[in-house]
Amino acid sequence: MRMALGMVALLVALALVAVLAKKQLGAVRIAAPAVPGAQAPASDASAPDVRRQSRQTQDQVRQQVESLMQQPRDIPDDAAK
Repeated sequence: MRMALGMVALLVALALVAVLAKKQLGAVRIAAPAVPGAQAPASDASAPDVRRQSRQTQDQVRQQVESLMQQPRDIPDDAAK
């Protein structure tokens, strides 16, 4: 009896977690990330459009990182000795 009650409680907890996870994933799909320079997707956004936006975002990040890597750093006085 005790084991059956434990299994029922476990199944109820698992169902609750599954429902909450489904809601959370649905909210993530609806929300559009705020990316500078990117336009809001249309309601009927297709896979190639999403891929193009993803590639554009990756290229922007790559360009920013490369530009930051090219900037000279100041050398402290004690390291120059």
